[in-house]
Amino acid sequence: MNNYMADISWQLADTPDASVAVNVSGDTTGMSHFVVPGEIDTSHGLILYVENISVSFDGFRALNDLSLSIKTDELRCIIGPNGAGKTTMMDVITGKTRPDAGRAFLGQTLDLTRLDEPAIAQAGVGRKFQKPTVFEHHSVWENLELACAGDKRWFRSLWAMLTPAIRHRIEEVLALTHLEHQAHVRAGQLSHGQKQRLEIGMLLMQQPQLLLLDEPAAGMTDEETAQLAELLNRLRGHCSMMVVEHDMAFVAALAGETGLVTVMAEGRVLAEGTLDTVQRDERVIESYLGR
Repeated sequence: MNNYMADISWQLADTPDASVAVNVSGDTTGMSHFVVPGEIDTSHGLILYVENISVSFDGFRALNDLSLSIKTDELRCIIGPNGAGKTTMMDVITGKTRPDAGRAFLGQTLDLTRLDEPAIAQAGVGRKFQKPTVFEHHSVWENLELACAGDKRWFRSLWAMLTPAIRHRIEEVLALTHLEHQAHVRAGQLSHGQKQRLEIGMLLMQQPQLLLLDEPAAGMTDEETAQLAELLNRLRGHCSMMVVEHDMAFVAALAGETGLVTVMAEGRVLAEGTLDTVQRDERVIESYLGR
């Protein structure tokens, strides 16, 4: 068993359902396991299923019976006013916050509410926060190499070698992020937009199944925002994505005419549909977009 599976299996061994036989009927099960070791079961076409999640902080209900689902390889935009619960939802999905009620599944069977943050990351959920976090004193290439999926224990890293497969993967990510010409430039010398693309590249090195991006266009110039939209659109088919954003032009560039946009307000889904549909929804206009 590789370390990826061992770390998650160690956690699941102590859960009440760990001895229950694997259910492959397609129903959500409440168990945290892989039907095929190391693979997320997306046989029903969903990568993420959030079911009746509620979270309260000191009496304030940040999430209120929230339910939504994301299809495999989908790019879903999430919009809504400040305080709608968008970031808290991502905190629940990544294990940073435990819900008071409800469940969140990666695929059909992996219950994220039973796992901690490292196990969820190893299972294939990557998260990018608003402010880029890169190793500023290392080159772009070195940042991608350090982020490569694999055993990160110090004694393994000490003797790690740059294999042809890893080199090829770094070159692929450099091309995807349009950072080929900055490969040997220190990350601290990059522009804000380039740093954002580099951090997304670092997440891609870990080969995520689901990528969560929290206001990735914040602080960017118009040109940088357009470059980021182009990058995320190129990533369709590489992984599923959930993008929380306030910049409606950026959302339009991602959603297009047919992509689904989810509007959150007061901790739950207010509306869902194409961007044109939700922009004409009276509830959305009243609570978020204004007249």
